[in-house]
Amino acid sequence: MSTLTITLPAGLPTATASCMAVLGDSTGAVTRHVEAPLSLLPEAANSEVVVVLALEQLSWHRLELPKGTLERGLFQDGSPTRLRAVLDGLLEDRLLDEPDQLHFALQPQAQSGTKVWVAACNRVWLQAWLQALELAGRPIARIVPELEPSTDGTTRLLAVGTPDQARVLYAGSLGVSVLPLSPATASLLAAADAPIEAVAEPGVAELAEHLFKTPVRLQTAPQRALAAAQSTWDLAQFEFLRTRGARTRKQLSTLATSLWRAPHWKPARWAAMALVVVNLVGLQAWAWKAQSALTAQRTAIREVLTSTFPDVRVVVDAPVQMARALADLQRQSGAASSLDLETMLGLFHTLAPENSAPTAIEFVAGELRLKVPPLSDAALAQLSTRLQTHGYTAQMRSDSLVITPERRP
Repeated sequence: MSTLTITLPAGLPTATASCMAVLGDSTGAVTRHVEAPLSLLPEAANSEVVVVLALEQLSWHRLELPKGTLERGLFQDGSPTRLRAVLDGLLEDRLLDEPDQLHFALQPQAQSGTKVWVAACNRVWLQAWLQALELAGRPIARIVPELEPSTDGTTRLLAVGTPDQARVLYAGSLGVSVLPLSPATASLLAAADAPIEAVAEPGVAELAEHLFKTPVRLQTAPQRALAAAQSTWDLAQFEFLRTRGARTRKQLSTLATSLWRAPHWKPARWAAMALVVVNLVGLQAWAWKAQSALTAQRTAIREVLTSTFPDVRVVVDAPVQMARALADLQRQSGAASSLDLETMLGLFHTLAPENSAPTAIEFVAGELRLKVPPLSDAALAQLSTRLQTHGYTAQMRSDSLVITPERRP
């Protein structure tokens, strides 16, 4: 996933205020970097936009949160409002500005009862830049610091600037600060008993190696911005928490685009396509097999009809034609069929409740109408159930009980 990092300047956003923007590919390599106003920054249609706050824009404070500040429980409230109030109270004496003018952010995976780092910056300034970026069509996914305090005991030193105005950016267990790149600073840092990771811009790399007495890794300012974007910190907290929703939407959109277009996902795309094709072929084969079985059943029914009743030449609806042919055969042989009046009357006489003798009988085309005394709903339901077991239906129409053979497929 490509990343567009935008380092914000110190002033408020204006039409001519320039930002440093770095576009990096999925491997973390710099593909483009510019320093231009918002309207001229690279497009971010398929990139995650990450805002980098320069070292000078942040202050760092280490404090211990009271127990229950972050946890949610029956008698605990871990709400952002209460957490913000706790931070205001703990940091009030350490800040030069009023707490309500600042934005705070906790370190990742902070826990109550332990020392945690809190970053602070000017809230109005940050909000103005985020709104300007939103209006410029570059919604923010994350906000990260240029440098962050060390949580593993390692001291990171970044030598930046020019040989005449060289500086060293310190990030360690004591926080983050800017120091002049000089022999005195090198001696002070060397006295600290901690592993040192030295990085330098090309212009001051030789000076840094000489002072630190250790090889340094070269890193340009655009590369430093992309490296900052990989931080686990996210300063989008409290009132800026909505940027996380934008980040989630952006990540899902980017993931979908990556799955569809990225070269390294090509084998997965081919595998998915092959899986779809195999399933379609299997479904078609199953449908063909089911169709063949249905055709075989229909053929067998036709053969039973034509072999049992040779007079039937054309088969249109085998079950209906077979029932009719069977009824004709029964009439010809003198045997009563299910469509005969005698059969239906005899069955009614056997199954009908007492005191239901018909006063009138009408029989037309297999439909028997009987005028009987009124039947209760329970008696009618019971009679209908009994007749149904013999292949007949019964229902009341006006004052007549109508009995008809069931139509069977």
